[in-house]
Amino acid sequence: MSKKEAITYQQSGVSIEANDEMVDLISENVKRTYSPRVMHLQNGFAGLFRLDNDAKFKRNYKNPVLVACTDGVGTKIKVAAMMQKYDTVGIDLVAMSVNDLIVQGAEPLFFLDYVAVNKLVPSLINQFVKGIADGCVMSDCSLIGGETAEMPAIYTEGEFDLAGFAVGVIEKDNLPTPDNIVDGDVVIGLASSGIHSNGYALVRQICFEREGLKCSDHIDLLGETLGEALLRPTKIYAKSIMAMIDKYPLNNVVKAMAHITGGGLVGNIPRVLGGKFDAYLDSSKWQVPAIFQYMQQAGPVEMEEMYRVFNMGIGYVVVVKPSEAAGIMELLKANGETAYQIGEVKTGTGKVVIS
Repeated sequence: MSKKEAITYQQSGVSIEANDEMVDLISENVKRTYSPRVMHLQNGFAGLFRLDNDAKFKRNYKNPVLVACTDGVGTKIKVAAMMQKYDTVGIDLVAMSVNDLIVQGAEPLFFLDYVAVNKLVPSLINQFVKGIADGCVMSDCSLIGGETAEMPAIYTEGEFDLAGFAVGVIEKDNLPTPDNIVDGDVVIGLASSGIHSNGYALVRQICFEREGLKCSDHIDLLGETLGEALLRPTKIYAKSIMAMIDKYPLNNVVKAMAHITGGGLVGNIPRVLGGKFDAYLDSSKWQVPAIFQYMQQAGPVEMEEMYRVFNMGIGYVVVVKPSEAAGIMELLKANGETAYQIGEVKTGTGKVVIS
């Protein structure tokens, strides 16, 4: 028998050296997200985070409940690959989990990421991690761990995927419940930054398959290139929502919240109404971004389908006590949000009616 030539991991498509270079390259982006509660463990295999209950931190939890979320960015990553711009989808990754987390009233604590690629290019991974770190800073959330997987047998050249995991905490007695919602409670909508990270299968079919557009094409209705509009990061609402619930008690004043993701306003608001109330929204009360007008016209897409798929300009919803609505809106605006009073809730069966 002939003697076989020795083979290496590198020859099978995985580079240990590239991984080591990547770890060194991303370290500064990771460290800038750390809060005082992150514990430094040299050569550890996991991230450590102290859940302290003393006054030097934001809240003195007596009966803390941990809240966890996980999500990805969906096929928006294909737009990033087409543009070869990778430093914003990390913001999307954090946003998709953290915006879900705060719906429960939870303070974001820490985040972990998973990046899978065909070939590990350290500079490229650093762009992903920069975006993730940016999102964590926007959320007051620490990036305490992650994993990068080089899998040439799974992903073809240029392909990648992202997943994220967020953990937060809330006092058990403050957990929001729909039992406190009453007729006439006001619905406040916070403006989205655009499409966010849902509906991109339909977006890509309209723009690239039906219209034959390129990301570099300038769209007059948008006043920018298609790629700029499609790759705009998901708005992160964590700091403004935390400021709101610090001042206005959950359940007594802030009755319910919803992150408007896949399913749109009609699919997400009913999830927090307890099946006993309907939300009546007036679409003239907020501004629908031009990107949605473009998608509807170019598709074409029926208006009912637009509201089922997209956020239509409202990325987050808060149901509040009517007497406090004006003050809450002022606080949200002072924290950088564009807030609209978009409707009210009435006794019903858990549906959304948009006029």
